[in-house]
Amino acid sequence: MAKNNRNQELLRDIQAYLESNSIRELRELLAAIHPSEVADVLESSAKADRHEIWAHIDSNVEGEILSYANTAVRNSLVQQMEPAEVASATNLLDSDDVADILQDLPEEVADEILLSMDEQNRQRVSVVLNFPSDTAGGLMNVDAVTVRSDVDADVVLRYLRRLKAMPDNFDQLFVVDRGDVFLGVLPLTSLVLAKPRAKIKDIMATDQPVIWADSDIREVVTIFEQRDLISSPVTDRDGKLLGRITIDDVVDVIREQSDHSLMMAGGLDDESDVFAPILITTRQRSLWLAVNLGTALSAAWVIGLFEATIKELVALAVLMPIVASMGGIAGNQSLTIVLRGLVLGHVGDTNARAVIWHEVGVGILNGFIWATVVAAVSALWFDNFGLGLVIGCAMVLNLATAGLFGAAIPILLKKMNIDPALAGGVVLTTVTDIVGFLAFLGLASQFLV
Repeated sequence: MAKNNRNQELLRDIQAYLESNSIRELRELLAAIHPSEVADVLESSAKADRHEIWAHIDSNVEGEILSYANTAVRNSLVQQMEPAEVASATNLLDSDDVADILQDLPEEVADEILLSMDEQNRQRVSVVLNFPSDTAGGLMNVDAVTVRSDVDADVVLRYLRRLKAMPDNFDQLFVVDRGDVFLGVLPLTSLVLAKPRAKIKDIMATDQPVIWADSDIREVVTIFEQRDLISSPVTDRDGKLLGRITIDDVVDVIREQSDHSLMMAGGLDDESDVFAPILITTRQRSLWLAVNLGTALSAAWVIGLFEATIKELVALAVLMPIVASMGGIAGNQSLTIVLRGLVLGHVGDTNARAVIWHEVGVGILNGFIWATVVAAVSALWFDNFGLGLVIGCAMVLNLATAGLFGAAIPILLKKMNIDPALAGGVVLTTVTDIVGFLAFLGLASQFLV
């Protein structure tokens, strides 16, 4: 909440400076706040204001601001810049941050920017760009400090003192052989406490988990979480050190995954621009609305099959939403649990069947509990014991189905390489609605009318 208030206060001040043409005050404010806050302001500004604000930002911090901005806003700004400007702005950024910026740009634009870089920076960034963005290689920073195992601690300390700057989140050095094959890590604490003549091979740690460059970023998050790491080496399959991943990169991944799940649940792009052109936003959302309309028509078609039954007993129309709603909620609970398990690696091929049957059991038990309540209320409300019995049976069946499909759908979608967060909710809602209506109205047509 504090961050939201801060962002709105900055936005009001900046808009006031723009309206009054107080350019000097605007530039002073932009220079005084952190680049991440500037990125937040840009994301919160209408497109015309955004580009005017960008024109008054110090070029020395443009790259850092771009690294914090979301993809849609970042691309809109970069595409207004000359390739040489982008290369200059990103010159001091970590290689992984530059790669993030380039990966989201059209290929021809990214190539122009790469060609505008000096040879050293181009090589650093190219290493990261060789890996998909959702792998450890695409997340790593190639700027790692390495030492050999046969040197003294005092030699390493003198070497570090000669460096102009230390990498961010620098907590350990990486020990490699002459072929850059990773051997172990040298924590700074061990180095500082070691005797000057101590050999690095005697004080280094060899139990550090090694992350392969082609590992999925979700595996990276799990390793950092389980081991409480600040940094970790990244190697190829032959053990050659390629770079390192730091905790700030992992935090960004966790935030992005959270945003992704939230936005995908609504069928939206997780990097959507709040102020994207109305026609573009409308087109993006129309597809999801069309899918939803299709599922709604399916449920309506099922209801239409029992039109005569509903005419005979109007109470059915009153009670139908209860069955569908309870099934939808129960199914979403199972869906959420399994989605989280898939992300954390707690659910997979080994235990998928046990997870599914567990959720079915929960659904059946909850079904009996709440079926009893709803059946009693319905029987008293409409003075019809048979109606209460029918809705109770329908609810048990629908909640059991909700548990089954709520657990099975995300697992099956993942096997089909379809994002469960995007499609799972829609498929589940369709299933629970159709099963709920079929069970309730089907039983009613057989026993009540």
